[in-house]
Amino acid sequence: MERVVKRVDTLIPAQPKAMRVCAYARVSTGKDAMLHSLSAQVSYYSKMIQSHSGWMYCGVYTDEAVTGTKEERAGFQRMIQECRQGHIDLVITKSISRFARNTVTLLETVRELKSLGVDVFFEEQNIHTLSADGELMLTILASYAQEESLSASENQKWRIRKAFENGELANLRFLFGYNITADGVQVNEKDAAIVREIFARFNEGESMSSIGRDLDARGYRGVLGGTWCAERMRNTLSNEKYLGNALLQKQYRNNHIEKKLLPNRVELPMYYAEGTHEPIIDQTTFDKAQERLKMLAQQAANRKKPTHSVYTGLIHCGLCGNTYKRVTYRKKHYWNCTTFQTKGKSECAAKRIPEETLDALICEVLGVAHFDSDTVRSKITAIRAENNNVVVFCMDDGSEIVKRWIDRSRAESWTPEMKEQARQRVLQARRSKK
Repeated sequence: MERVVKRVDTLIPAQPKAMRVCAYARVSTGKDAMLHSLSAQVSYYSKMIQSHSGWMYCGVYTDEAVTGTKEERAGFQRMIQECRQGHIDLVITKSISRFARNTVTLLETVRELKSLGVDVFFEEQNIHTLSADGELMLTILASYAQEESLSASENQKWRIRKAFENGELANLRFLFGYNITADGVQVNEKDAAIVREIFARFNEGESMSSIGRDLDARGYRGVLGGTWCAERMRNTLSNEKYLGNALLQKQYRNNHIEKKLLPNRVELPMYYAEGTHEPIIDQTTFDKAQERLKMLAQQAANRKKPTHSVYTGLIHCGLCGNTYKRVTYRKKHYWNCTTFQTKGKSECAAKRIPEETLDALICEVLGVAHFDSDTVRSKITAIRAENNNVVVFCMDDGSEIVKRWIDRSRAESWTPEMKEQARQRVLQARRSKK
């Protein structure tokens, strides 16, 4: 029997896989010192991860001017998404309070990452979440961090409220017409001229929308870059701070976790302080504006409330994306783009659609003889008004039906032939009179 001999190659041991590592850093304010701290953290973690043998650098995720109690942190959410996609093995962060101050959020996040096989290392506490006692320690320390956050929040509230009691402009950050610095509140003469113009034009009878559209067209923007919508105009005209006075504590935060800003409806005391800063508007001008605002509010309250339509919230503008609103003109109902209605054709050139036209199109789309609101809501999920009289109906089965409507207005619907015939009739009438 012939002997068979086979060569057996020695197996080469597999190289250990590099651990994919990232870091998370956060500062709660946008002040220069904090931003410098954030930059220093990014440099520190970048250098540390890249210099570590066996680690693969996966970036440093950051959030600035965002508290650790908020879950909508953009940098934090991007990092979590990368972990979910299996791109990260280890997350390094400075401390529990930097990662999250809400105990529930912290534990939910850590447990999700743990189920994905992702370890989180907190430097200050020297805790690895994948370790045996990691979660127990986290629960204790996170509760402490949350209490620390509450204590800091309450201390800040106490400081601000004491300032209010003393008539001080505490926590004032932005106000159009003024420059707000550490040294106090000073009039910005360029913006103050716009404030005076708004009051003067409004007191002369011009509408808030008209003034706002003009300011937008001239390139003027609010203190944070926003346009002059009717709400901003109303807030400007009713703001007592332009008198040099201040109604303090008009709003408050609901709690230290959500930090939702709510209007103060006698939940807390308010304080009216006079002479807190230099005025822009005199008392007579301000009082006249308040009288007209009160009159307009009363007129609005006395108007017949519009009945809820099946189209409310259903129609969107295909040009600007805003919703359509019902308007009445010569006892007929139309649907207008909200942008066109408030800011004019320069912002959106969408055309108004007669309600009776929409009803007829709906009957065509649904294949019914009579209009029925319940059927509309059950079959149509959205209506999109496009250019050139095109209306797109989004159906409940995911399909879209496109319809084109005929404009019955003289300006839009007359053909050149019809216009010429009308012109000839006018000329003939003039000749007959001679």
